[in-house]
Amino acid sequence: MTLNFCSFSSGSSGNCYLIKSQNTALLVDAGISGKKILEGLEKTKTNLEFLSALLITHEHSDHTKSIKTLTKKHNNLNVYANKKTWEMINKDICKDQMKTFDTGKIFTIGDIRVKPFKVSHDAADPVGFSFYSRDKQISVVTDTGYMNDEILCEVENADILILEANHDIEMLKIGKYPWFLKQRVLGDEGHLSNEAAGQAIVKLLTKNKKERRILLGHLSRENNFPEMAYQTVKNILEEANYYIGKHVYLNTIIRDEISRTYEI
Repeated sequence: MTLNFCSFSSGSSGNCYLIKSQNTALLVDAGISGKKILEGLEKTKTNLEFLSALLITHEHSDHTKSIKTLTKKHNNLNVYANKKTWEMINKDICKDQMKTFDTGKIFTIGDIRVKPFKVSHDAADPVGFSFYSRDKQISVVTDTGYMNDEILCEVENADILILEANHDIEMLKIGKYPWFLKQRVLGDEGHLSNEAAGQAIVKLLTKNKKERRILLGHLSRENNFPEMAYQTVKNILEEANYYIGKHVYLNTIIRDEISRTYEI
């Protein structure tokens, strides 16, 4: 049985990912237009009616924009978030479609097991997700200010890891953002830098040398670009004697493009 991942969009302008097995299709976040989500579903040959659920990482608009649109178009689509996140989402959603999970507890949707785990971001109760199908695992960690041991433990065995590489620190510091916003992004409840992403991957490889693919995501439009994110992480890996194509496979998700489908 295969487990697939596709990014419909990843970044501060909007986020939406597809996780798909033979029998179950899930969306992570709906922070882009309904039209673009439908385009992604069509490109991946996923009927809207085949979607079992939409899972929400946190309440910010670049993750929740089209919840109402999707639930109107698909009356049987269940939307999952934890209690504190639901309290912050101001959407007109049918109560029957609103489902609540407990952060840290595994639940099952179709033939995919889902584990939400705590991350660090300036939201009510933000989470990352791990998805399991038999012995396969896909994990999503974006919108977090740091990668501590607890988060690393959650994703250590992931075959595919979507990992935030939001900004280049120097670009952010000299860029046009106001100082308070720079402090927010750089803080413990902000976003991972390219450097932090690279250091996290080194820790993962040191803990567990299994074959895996890392997809760098949630790149800032103003403070990063794909080639810089990739090269920064590559340099950090090579300084630790880890090499792309030998110890790890590395790709960068282009912010506003529907990605290729990755399969395990």
